[in-house]
Order: sequence, then C-alpha cells, then structure tokens
Amino acid sequence: MTPLPTESLPQQVKASIMNKHIYPLLLAQFLSALADNAVLFTVIAIVMKSAHTETWYIPAVQSAFTVAYVILAPWAGEIADTHAKPKILLLANLLKACGAALLLFDVEPILAYSVVGIGAAIYNPVKYGILPELADYDQLVKANSLMEGSTILAILLGMLAGAKLADYSVHWALLACVALFIISALVTVLLPKGDVKKSVSGSKIIAFSQEIGQFFTLSGSSFAVLGSGLFWLAAATLRVILIAWAPLVLLTQNTTEIATLTLFLAIGIIIGSAVVPRLIPMAHIQRARIPSYCMALGVVALSFTDTMLTARAALLVIGMMGGMFIVPVNAILQELGKETIGSGRAVALQGFFNNLAMLLGVGCYSLAAARDTGPVAAMLVLGGVVFVGTFLVSLSLRHRTLKAL
Repeated sequence: MTPLPTESLPQQVKASIMNKHIYPLLLAQFLSALADNAVLFTVIAIVMKSAHTETWYIPAVQSAFTVAYVILAPWAGEIADTHAKPKILLLANLLKACGAALLLFDVEPILAYSVVGIGAAIYNPVKYGILPELADYDQLVKANSLMEGSTILAILLGMLAGAKLADYSVHWALLACVALFIISALVTVLLPKGDVKKSVSGSKIIAFSQEIGQFFTLSGSSFAVLGSGLFWLAAATLRVILIAWAPLVLLTQNTTEIATLTLFLAIGIIIGSAVVPRLIPMAHIQRARIPSYCMALGVVALSFTDTMLTARAALLVIGMMGGMFIVPVNAILQELGKETIGSGRAVALQGFFNNLAMLLGVGCYSLAAARDTGPVAAMLVLGGVVFVGTFLVSLSLRHRTLKAL
C-alpha cells in the first residue's frame, strides 16, 4: 500500500461541507456517553457502600470495561464497515442497557460492567467511523471537535449526575442509565445507512493483524495510533489515581466530591477541543505533540498540589492540553482509514491500541497500589511516562518536513 502523506490530503477535497445528520449522531453519542459515565460512578458508589474495600477492585472494574475493546477489535471494525451503521448503534446501546440492568439484580459489578464494555466496544468504531461520511476533509477536525466536546460534556454531566443520584439511590441511578441508553438507541434511527463494505472472508484475527500491518505503512499513522493510545493511557490511569488521591490529599468524602473535582478536567477538554481546529489543522498534525508535552507537565504539577484550588487549576490545564492533542489525532486517523482499510476498521484498530494502553496503565497502577505505592508517587510517574512517550511517538514524524513549526 502506497503511503498517504498528510500534506497530500487537501488536494482530494472537493467541497467543505458538513452533513446535517451529524446532529442526531452528536445527540445519540451525548446520551450514550452520559449513561456510560453515570453507570461507572454508580458502580463506584456500589463498591464504596459494599464490602469491596481492596484498592485493586475499582481499577479491576474499569479494566473489565476496557478489555472488551481489546478482545473484540478484530470483529468490531468489520461489523462497523459491513453493516448499516444505525442498526449497529441501536443494538450496541441496547446491549449497554442490559449491562446496566444487570446491576439492578445485584449481579457482580465487574461482570455487569463488562457487558456495558462489550456494547461500547461495538459502538465506538461506528460513531467515529461514520464521521468521514458526514464531513469532508477540511471539516473533519471540526466534526471531531464537536464529537469530542459533546462527549466530554456528557462525561462531565454523567459523572456528576451519576454520582449525585447514586449517593441518593443506586436503584434510581441505574434506572436512569437504562432509560438514557434506550433513548440514545432510538435517536440512531435518524442516521443514514452509511457506506457498507463487503465482508472479508477468512479468519478475522488474521485479517485484523494484516490491517494493522497495512495501516502502519501510512505516513502519520504511527503518530495517530500510538499518540491516541498514550492519551487514553494517561486519562484512564489519572482517573483511577484521582479516586485514591483526592480523599488522601484533598480529604474528599464521597463519590460526588470526586466527580465534582473532575469537573475542571472535563471543562478543560471541552475548551481544548473547541479551540484546536483553528490552531492545529490536519495539514499541520505535527503541532499536536506540543500540547501533549504540556499535558505531561500538568500531571506532574498536579502531584505537587495540596489544595482544592490548585488541583482544579492543574486539572483544567491538563484537560485543555489533552483536548488539543486528541482531536486532530482522531481526525487524521479517520481520514487515513477512510482512504485505506475503512474508517470503522481504523477506529477499531485505534480502540484496540487505546484500550490495550489503558489496561497497561491501570494494571500497572493497580499492581503498584497493591504494593502500597502512594497515589502522589504514581501521579509523578504517570507524568514522566506521558512526557517520554510523547517524545518516542513523535519520532515517527521526524522524517517529515516540519514547515508548520
């Protein structure tokens, strides 16, 4: 496969348009992400009220969600590209609703939340894979900005509402999550069928490994895939660390206070996602490494804070830098996928590496916590990992002309 240079992509543009169907997609994604995070904080509330006091249990719950992305990656991308996208989004949301409903019947939280994870693993390649069909090349960063901003807003509201409602009543919190998933499923019927590709015969695992090899020959693909993985490793690990760090350093008392603290992280990501289309167009993807370095420094700075005010300021900066990094990275990956292996397959491939990275990060922290490593030290190490990781991932861009900088 001939590499597809990032600089050559604008010549393929015919018009700068964004399909009106992106708005029901954004609404469906908002509701689904809202429920995803409400379920997570409801599970955290269930755990905090139960006998599960081990430090490894909450990271294990989150890992149960992400492991589905890794295991199902060879099939999720195929499903996204070879079936009508509204149908898959609808079924995935209903599967998430079933996972939330299992918690109503006192099913083990790790098992129930893994069902939600299976639905999310199927849902994710479709929601991002359809974006290149709804927005032309030079509108794709803006489309991703809208998607990322609305998703983070949903995460924010989901955390706050889920934690608040779960502290009041776990039963009502779970019923609300089930209802949100069902409403999101109904909204997806408004979406167009989308491009449907022919199914690949033979072993999906072999085909997936071949797609990985094919995709990594493209110019900019290593930075997009590995950079995205680095971002989600940092995001997932930091969220788990905060659950232990906030009560220890800031003396928070319950899930609502922890969720409120992350408000500033979410606001930062929304701001970063909103401003990045003007600062980092896809033709200058190299600039994305700068906010990634700043994000790493922000995590290090957070580890030295000991007041609510400074912690909020640090989380706001971390979020802004993270939003400015991940939006253009997602956009270039989707465009490269659309031109080669298919957007759905590319997003599934990205999801595979993202969640493998999250499992690695959360798993390493869980192991460290089990050996009495404090959250402050873990946060310092995480900042260092992100900084070094950004440098290593950026090496794939060194052969390119960095005229934008």
